[in-house]
Amino acid sequence: MDTPEVQIPGAESTDVEMSGAQDTVDAAKETTENTPAATTAATESAVVRAAKDERPPPEEEKTSQGLKFIDYLKSPIVELVIGRGEEETTLTAHEALLTESPFFAEAIAGLKETGSRRIHLPDESIDAVGCFLQFQYTGEYFPRRVNTPAGGLEPDPSLPDIDDTGDQLIKHARVYTLAEKLGMPALKTLAHSKIHRISSTARGEIAYARYVYANTPRDDVTIRKPVAAFWATRSHVLRHEAEAEFRAMCLEYPEFGFDVLSLVLDQKEKRSHERAEAESSVKGSGRKRPRNGL
Repeated sequence: MDTPEVQIPGAESTDVEMSGAQDTVDAAKETTENTPAATTAATESAVVRAAKDERPPPEEEKTSQGLKFIDYLKSPIVELVIGRGEEETTLTAHEALLTESPFFAEAIAGLKETGSRRIHLPDESIDAVGCFLQFQYTGEYFPRRVNTPAGGLEPDPSLPDIDDTGDQLIKHARVYTLAEKLGMPALKTLAHSKIHRISSTARGEIAYARYVYANTPRDDVTIRKPVAAFWATRSHVLRHEAEAEFRAMCLEYPEFGFDVLSLVLDQKEKRSHERAEAESSVKGSGRKRPRNGL
């Protein structure tokens, strides 16, 4: 992937609103009720993930510990060596910006004992690290969110409008998992909000689901549970568009199949209870004959 283009963000932002997997299922059911089976996965994915759009709080000027931005730029340079072998790439950044991450703060503290100014990140994506650095310097990363009624992200001429490979979804998922590792909650929330703004096909969704289940813990409720909720709600339609991929995903990650099935059965059980309560209410509404026959 190309290194992200640095762009200074606008001032637009709104409050964060978090939602769980059950909210995602319910919102998707209301949205997709009576939707024809021919509806594309791209529309479904955008509707479900946008049911509760999440946006990070307004970014404040970097003034931690009383520093002005110029003071960050005066701090020493640290080299970040990303990847392995022929794909190894070195990026540089200012120490004061890196140490806002607890992960890098600890790593840099260790460097001072050796005199080195180099941190190795062999398993990280250069694109994700580039997005982290762009966020640290500007408060955003490309593509930026656009505040329009339909939401979305600023256009990238190098990418298709519909994500059929999952690459656009995975880009932000990688930023999300990197932010988790680095201890950067604001970046984590920003990356999550961008996932909600991408339209994709069923194949793109499966590729995204595979990355999420391979790189997030079981108790992650921010992006992992909504993946299962999405497929539990629309799998009866979308799996036909990517049946081989859906089957392979269930075999590769049995927990994904279990999570989807559990949500489907929970919804079925909920509807059964509601139906039983409704029938019980109707049957019990009539007046009974007195036992003494009077």
